Order: sequence, then C-alpha cells, then structure tokens
Amino acid sequence: MAVLSHLRRALLRSPPVITGCGGARTLTPSYHHVQAKNNSTKVEDEKNENKKGKWLSLPPFNMTVNGASLGRDIVGRRKSIDEGEASTTTALKWVMRCCPQLPRSLVQKLFRLRQVRRGTSEGSNSDQDVQAPGCRIKRVSAKDSMKCGDTIYLPITVQALPTEKVECLCSEEELKFLHDLVLYKDSAILVINKPPGMPVQGGIGIKRSLDELAGAYLRHDFSEPPRLVHRLDRDSSGILVLGRTQLSATVLHSVFREKTIGASNIDLKSEKRFLQRKYWALVLGSPRRPQGLISVPLGKVVMDDGRSERITVVENVSTMSSQHAITEYRVLESSNHGLTWLELSPLTGRKHQIRVHCAEVLGTPIVGDYKYGWQAHKKWNQLFSSNLEEKVEVCKRKSLPFGLDLESGSISDKQPNLHLHCKKMVLPDVSSALERARISSSDYDFGDIKSLKFAAPLPPHMQRSWDILCS
Repeated sequence: MAVLSHLRRALLRSPPVITGCGGARTLTPSYHHVQAKNNSTKVEDEKNENKKGKWLSLPPFNMTVNGASLGRDIVGRRKSIDEGEASTTTALKWVMRCCPQLPRSLVQKLFRLRQVRRGTSEGSNSDQDVQAPGCRIKRVSAKDSMKCGDTIYLPITVQALPTEKVECLCSEEELKFLHDLVLYKDSAILVINKPPGMPVQGGIGIKRSLDELAGAYLRHDFSEPPRLVHRLDRDSSGILVLGRTQLSATVLHSVFREKTIGASNIDLKSEKRFLQRKYWALVLGSPRRPQGLISVPLGKVVMDDGRSERITVVENVSTMSSQHAITEYRVLESSNHGLTWLELSPLTGRKHQIRVHCAEVLGTPIVGDYKYGWQAHKKWNQLFSSNLEEKVEVCKRKSLPFGLDLESGSISDKQPNLHLHCKKMVLPDVSSALERARISSSDYDFGDIKSLKFAAPLPPHMQRSWDILCS
C-alpha cells in the first residue's frame, strides 16, 4: 500500500506550509483527534490501524443548503422528489467541504483503499465495526449519502501530509497582473477578465493555468480556493466566473447546467433568462441574414489515430452521438474588407460551440481560428502588411507577465490570433440567493432574485482590429 506507507512517513514531518501573497500559513484542518478502541473481530487489513488507534474526525454533518437544488430553484426548473431531486450530500463532498486543503486525488484514494470511516448514532451489528466513544464507526464509500449527525473519520496521518503540489511562485509584476484581471467579487463569486493565451486548466505541457493561479493568489482571505464553473478556450478571452466556495460553485454549476438542459425545450422568446452570455467575434465573410438562431446537433470526431479531435455538425443523429447546440447571433458591424463583427449568445454550453456554428453553419469562420477555418484563412488576403516588420519588432521588445503576448495578433499581423471574446454576462446574484436559503427553512421563491451584469473590455489585438475596421 504505497499511499498508506507515504501517510505513515508523513507523521514524522511537520504540517505543510503554503506560501501565498499574504505570507506563510500552516494548514489547520477543521477536525479533532478521536481515540478508537481495538476490536478483536476486525479483519487483518485493519489491525495496524487499530494498533495506532487514532483518527481525525470531521465536524458532524448537518443539513445545509443543497447547491444543486438551489441552482434549479433560481432558474425555475426545480424537480420534484419523484423526479429524483438530489437532496443529499455524499461522504466525498463532505470531506472536501470540511478539508479543502487536502488534494481531491488523495481523498479519493483513501475512499478506494477503504480507509475512511463514518460514525453514526444508529446501532450496527456488523462484525467489522470499530467501537469508538459514543458511536459506531464503520467503513463508508465516497458515494454514500450523509445523514444528519454523521461524523466522518480520516486516518490521522492526513494531518501531517506534505503538500505534493509545487507552489507556483509569482513575481510582484505577475501578482499585480493577476489582481488587475478581477472584475468583481463578493462572498460567492469571483469574476475575471481572462487574457488570451492563458490556459484555464492545467494539462500536459502547461506550467501555469488560471485555476491554479487563482487558487494560490486570488483567495482574498478565504480558506477555500476559487473553483471554475465554466470554461473558456485557451486562445479566447473575456469573462470567466469562479465560485469562491464549494457551495457557491455547486449552485453556479447547476445554473449553467440547467440552462443547457432546458434550452431545447423552452420558448426562447418568453423564457426569462437568468444566465446570459454575449461573445464578440470577428469573422471572415458575412452571414446571409443580419441576425438569426442556430440550432443544430454537434458531435465529436476523433482523428489522427486518437491523437486529436474536432467538433462537427452531425447530419444524422441516429448514426452518431451528438448534443444539441443553440446560438443566437446578430451582426454588429460590417466592413469593406470581407470581415464582419458578430455578437453571439450561446444558449447551450457545448465544446467549441460558437466556433463550429460560425464556421460550419454560417460559413463565416472566426478570424484566427485555424482549427475550424484553415481553408478560409488560406484564401484570405492579408490587410495592412506594409509595416509588418516594424510591428513585430515592437512586440518582441515587450516582456509581459506569464509569457503572454497581448500586443500582436490583430488583423494587420501576418497570422492573427483568435478573435473571440466573452464581452458581457448576466448572472443571478448567488450570494443573495444563498443568504435567503440559509434564513428561510421553507421553499423560497427566487423569481425576484436580482441579476448581476458584467462587461469585459476587448483584449488589445481585438481592439486594434476594431479600430482598423470601424474607425
């Protein structure tokens, strides 16, 4: 058991210290020690644990606001109990809520290795129970539902677990850059103007991602790191929303999910939209109509022997797995250079939805989208190339935080960057909704919940393209 050996060795080490912009701090998880008694009837793989006899107990579970249910209430799509409304909290979620400093992967391993226990006031006749003061402790799985008064017990070794993740250190310039990205924050959400070129999540070959940086440096005195609730492509930019707590993130996840689920089954003209997103994009060509609604199924196609994939419009849904995708669009500005500014409002949240709708449905791929508009870019004649070398030289002299290049990439450059930006967003006030839900134990009508409106300025390369075409 490599993980258990690692945890035992960790007892000899001091508690981890996390360094952030606010200085060093020692992890202080919200649990206490409980001495458990040995039981001769325990199976062999628990004997070593019982010899040490020490557990860390989390606070007893109490009925809290259900984030997924609250999100459905906000958008007016509450399910009845018969429809399977999830009103319970799993053991895994409760551990992560009480111990946000523990890596999720470690907690999942502890569950898989059957090293997590639950204490309940109800009697049990199992011969694998461990007698602890005042309650019975027995194994619990990650998906088991918690009941009021239940207490979760973790191996004491997690208290001294060293931080496996290497802390990303930022310079003062980078910290200022990060904090300048924040458009809004309250007790529930954090809104960021994501720059183009910065990945939202980590992965192969990605050293620094926005979620990692936000978790380390944008907590703003919160013990929990902010959590992503939706995505933006690496090369796109604009409004990105994060939940500041696990509960608020769950509510926002539900709001985004219910918007996508219900989009195909509603009257788009009469339905009140609690979540609105408006993207600006510069496209090659011009749509046949100045405004319209795109409603087609999208599916994933795997290419290059599984090394890459792309999203495409599915012609026959009976022969290929697909998801319905809906986007509203309208023309903002047209130019004499064969380029058009569009405002696009995705009513569903499918991968690459706007990019595929523009390229394959409207026939107007987004400028800088070489994945879905390569052929169109090959035919497109470059604009304003006379001072190209001078522009490139100026860009090379600028050193920007995190290795970002925000100066080049307009339509005057040889290879323009992706011109897709989340310009505006309207969200329900999750902070107020949570406060109402905590105060009122009965069902509450969220029909009058106020909305929060956000706007993000265009990134430099898109602003220059706008000035070139529209000034």
